[in-house]
Amino acid sequence: MRAVVVSATGGPEVLTLTELPDPEPGPGEVLVDVAAAGVNFIDVYHRMGRYPVPLPFVPGNEGAGTVAAVGEGVEGVAAGDTVAWADVMGGYASRAVVPASRLLAVPEGMTADLAAAVTLQGLTAHYLTHSVHEVKPGDEVLVHAAAGGVGLLLTQIAKLRGARVIGTVSTDEKEELARRAGADEVLRYDGFAEAVRALTGSGVCAVYDGVGAATFDGSLASLRPRGMMALYGQASGPVPPVDPQALARGGSLFLTRPTLGPYIATREELTWRAADVFGWVASGRLKVHVSARHPLADAARAHEDLQARRTTGKLLLLP
Repeated sequence: MRAVVVSATGGPEVLTLTELPDPEPGPGEVLVDVAAAGVNFIDVYHRMGRYPVPLPFVPGNEGAGTVAAVGEGVEGVAAGDTVAWADVMGGYASRAVVPASRLLAVPEGMTADLAAAVTLQGLTAHYLTHSVHEVKPGDEVLVHAAAGGVGLLLTQIAKLRGARVIGTVSTDEKEELARRAGADEVLRYDGFAEAVRALTGSGVCAVYDGVGAATFDGSLASLRPRGMMALYGQASGPVPPVDPQALARGGSLFLTRPTLGPYIATREELTWRAADVFGWVASGRLKVHVSARHPLADAARAHEDLQARRTTGKLLLLP
């Protein structure tokens, strides 16, 4: 099979297309012919060594495709089924072995590439809006990178739950995308905290921040007393150490650094979130914007574009 392999951490150039032996599913595992793999910032963090994983490895934490074979003891999944997964590595390949407990059935009528485009980021947007801060009608929330893959989904889901959404973007093109997703107000990053205060009076009840170092201080300053700061990513770099007194000075603020894994740790929680996300997509209430589809050989280019923030919505690799 063909796979992108990382043998040493570093820049996009370490992503090497390689021929590997076809894998075999073990007990409780499923072999999938990958139709599409999602490209996410966590793949960049793994490639750079910011989130260390044993070398060598095949990156990619999200994918979808057709079941080719099942291992011993697997029930409820059969060859020919269309499935998707998230938070399991190995997606940048023509074939992947995935634990059956982590697989999601792709609803009839949904293509595999659409499932690959929405699973990881859709589940992320779901846990942020339903569990980290449960968005309620009338809430005012700030979504950074509102035209990005997670940002567009966050904006739409927060609107479905009745929120007023303020988004940040870097260009006019991205502003148009954020507004089409339902953002009520769209700001540039320069001076955004002051603008949020002017729009809301007391600040927002939650900030969803996947940018990190460049926006962190302004994000805290955008919160109302007892507001929630959800730092779910660090696209601009890691945040320096924080003095907890900053949370007190802001009015008993909450700060969390969530990741997807603990929010889909059980089968029940995984399928609950996926059923909501896939259901919204099927009904047309949640739109998925795919900005580019690349062959596996162009994985480095996809990473370069993602890191340089030249993308909107989702990037896919097609084996």
